[in-house]
Amino acid sequence: MDLTINGQTHRLDSEPDTPLLWVLRDELGLTGTKYGCGLAQCGACTVLVDGQPTRSCVTPVDAVAGSQIMTIEAVTQDPVGQKVVEAWVSQQVAQCGYCQSGQVMAATGLLKQTPKPSDEDIAAAMVNLCRCGTYNAIAAAVRHAAQA
Repeated sequence: MDLTINGQTHRLDSEPDTPLLWVLRDELGLTGTKYGCGLAQCGACTVLVDGQPTRSCVTPVDAVAGSQIMTIEAVTQDPVGQKVVEAWVSQQVAQCGYCQSGQVMAATGLLKQTPKPSDEDIAAAMVNLCRCGTYNAIAAAVRHAAQA
């Protein structure tokens, strides 16, 4: 099976039901996407599939064959992703940083779909968990990126 990840096509011999997360991390060495809960609840594993935030820990690779997959490793190659990363830095969002790759991917997905989100849009889209509680900083960074 072929997967297009960060603009590059990879030929894989993975079982069709292998979670995308493990293909990214174990087979391709793209370790920026994190394992959190394995149940699609926390969002640490969020990637973009055809521009949509997707929990890679529960997404089988056969479900994304033929799709464009973007991970945190390539997010700054996207103009919206670059703005999000710049906003994350300027707003000093990260504390421990573990969830931040998933947060950045969720924010990028939101701003690609809704370039000028309301506070309600941000609250509805930014549902990934953060043990450090940086939710106010995350929302501020999303607002900042939307204005950039």
